Amino acid sequence: MDSTLADATMNNHTNETCDVYMHNRTKTVGFSLFYIIIFIIGLSGNILALHITYQKRRKINSTTLYLIHLAISDALFTLALPTRFIYTLRGFDWPFDEALCRISTVIFYINTYVSIQFMTCLSFDRYVAVVHPLRFAKFRKVKNVRYICAAVWVFVFMQTAPLLFMKMTKENNGLNTCMEYPNFDTNPNLPKLLLIACFVGYCIPVALILFCYSRVNVKLCKMAKQNPLTEKLGRNKRAITVIVLVLIGFLICFTPYHITIIQHMIRKLIYQQNCWEVQIFKESLQVSVCFMNFNCCIDPLIYFFAFKGYKRKVMSILRHILSLPSSMKNSETNSIKNSTPATLIQIQGSGSGSGN
Repeated sequence: MDSTLADATMNNHTNETCDVYMHNRTKTVGFSLFYIIIFIIGLSGNILALHITYQKRRKINSTTLYLIHLAISDALFTLALPTRFIYTLRGFDWPFDEALCRISTVIFYINTYVSIQFMTCLSFDRYVAVVHPLRFAKFRKVKNVRYICAAVWVFVFMQTAPLLFMKMTKENNGLNTCMEYPNFDTNPNLPKLLLIACFVGYCIPVALILFCYSRVNVKLCKMAKQNPLTEKLGRNKRAITVIVLVLIGFLICFTPYHITIIQHMIRKLIYQQNCWEVQIFKESLQVSVCFMNFNCCIDPLIYFFAFKGYKRKVMSILRHILSLPSSMKNSETNSIKNSTPATLIQIQGSGSGSGN
């Protein structure tokens, strides 16, 4: 009995003295560069998608509408990235006030779960288009899709709004930390709440995406057997490509974070973790959050294969960029050729002048 009490006291003391804010120069520079890359690629890719869809706003369908809302979410998130960049560049020291920390935290989680929901909607949209084009056609009507998109935003905001009323900053060894897990780890119900959030926000959507992918794949295989010409239809290929990209995005961006949270919360409910386990969790969480932020760079890849306008525009920009060096080289060559006769005359003239 005494030994149990002593162990519990030692564990509590260990958790109180455990330093989970282990940062070094390499990590600070690495995370800062990562946020710069995400900001440049994410903002340019999503702004380009919004620009193209605005130009073709009269031809909007269900797929395009989901992609527009996905791009809006990513663009808003990238606009909040400079604060995270400054935070990491300063060695994880938040120089702004508490309100801005809460706002940036809410934007981060809204983007995360809005992206998950719209990716799920995209997969379901492709599933309906291929497997049940007539039976569930009403779910693909633009008017109904607008209601679905509005419902997604409201649902996710209601989930994340409580974060606006929670303290997100905390002083630690002279640093003002922001949006760090230990800052709100004192809530005894946090493990259960996070497990429920992971189940609703991640497990159910990924199950739906896997279901849609498998059903679309089976349907296309049957269609290809019945009529080999259907395999050449670009629409069918595009449907399976979109779902595959969504699935890859889930695996790369969202899975590491949610697995990290789920396994840590389960272990936390079972037993008291030591300092080393808490530090490993903190390190894993930081890396997995970076993968989750990378989602706004993966989404433009979905746009590239989902609709032709985006693909044509990106290819046109790339061709223009690649043609610049050769065109500059050609212009320099032409200018040299054009200036050669005049240069020779000047040289000859200066030479004859010196002879006199």
